[in-house]
Amino acid sequence: MKLSDVAIRQAKPLDKPYKLPDGTGLYLLVNKSGKYWRYDYRFEGKRKTIAYGVYPVVSLSVARNAHLDAKRLLAAGTDPMDAKKADQLRIEAKTFLDVATQWFEQWRTGITEKHAADVWRRLEIDVLPDLGGVPIADLSAGKVRKTVQDIEKRGAFDMARRQLQKCNQIMRFALAHDLIETNPVAGIQPSDILQSRPKRNYVRIEAKDLPKLLSDIDGYVGGDHTRLAMQLMALTFVRTSELIKATWPEFDLEAKRWEIPAERMKMRTPHIVPLSDQALEIIKALQAISYGSDYVFPSESYKSKHMSNNTVLYALYRLGYRGRMTGHGFRGVASTILHEKGWPHAHIELQLAHQERDAVAAAYNHALYIEPRTKMMQWWGDYLEGLRKGNVLDFPAKKTG
Repeated sequence: MKLSDVAIRQAKPLDKPYKLPDGTGLYLLVNKSGKYWRYDYRFEGKRKTIAYGVYPVVSLSVARNAHLDAKRLLAAGTDPMDAKKADQLRIEAKTFLDVATQWFEQWRTGITEKHAADVWRRLEIDVLPDLGGVPIADLSAGKVRKTVQDIEKRGAFDMARRQLQKCNQIMRFALAHDLIETNPVAGIQPSDILQSRPKRNYVRIEAKDLPKLLSDIDGYVGGDHTRLAMQLMALTFVRTSELIKATWPEFDLEAKRWEIPAERMKMRTPHIVPLSDQALEIIKALQAISYGSDYVFPSESYKSKHMSNNTVLYALYRLGYRGRMTGHGFRGVASTILHEKGWPHAHIELQLAHQERDAVAAAYNHALYIEPRTKMMQWWGDYLEGLRKGNVLDFPAKKTG
């Protein structure tokens, strides 16, 4: 009579060990220390016993599959114990680095070369020095925990979470390819072993100081590209990296749109920036001085490269805003004022590209609320122009549609 999960769960240890047969030689040995899957057989005249694991870690169905494999080996003239030992030696010879390399070669299919290179480089820096030489069968949750917590201690909170996820992906790969019996980090969430990321309070000026900042930017005596970068950042409140890496094909001046591709966005989803009349004027001015470069903001030294990430920050320093304003600060100022003026929170958050959307949703939703967002961005352009000229039309948002 075949075993059932109910019968196995209800089986209680007795004074002496006993067997629960499942047919064809497979049985469950029940004793006071646990429940063990076993198979007794003869090979070349010798009696042997092969172990398939412990219930419930090894379920009834898994034990039956392992038993079927053993029976097939016997029928083919192979000792299943020898095959199991060979498999174990093969697994023990595999290190975490070996498996990570195999995983990476499969995972990188369909991934951009740059992103794939970045992922592997971070593994080489953050994970492989600690875990690379560990036999894959010996990798424990404790070893992974220590590695990601060491990353966290450097202040790299987001990276610690990403590397925990990567370790889980690699171990899932090992499990899927029969290199381990269980994934030691399966089900571990970042919050289980890592602290909450401290809230980042970016330095920024108060809204009342914005007119003076705009005036100072207009009077900036450094490079034209830098001055125009600060002006466009104020009008679009994109992230610094999104601004300085902009290329000309991203701009549709007739449609008055700047479409930033997913691979350049923090959330890895495409993003539309409606361009106000004021922003369009800056783009046209940049066209006249960025001739010959694919980048809207080329490096002063090499047209084949984009502006440095610190260019805007250092320009603000030179204007006297060290410790008072950063490139990211334009986002906070815009968010504060737009909320105060009554613009819908959802529209502002979408324009700030704060929403974490999955790839499928992003393909459909990156243009969500585009008409009211276009009106909001033109209102913002008019508002900043009014601040610069000292004659702000401080009408409420609801009158702009």
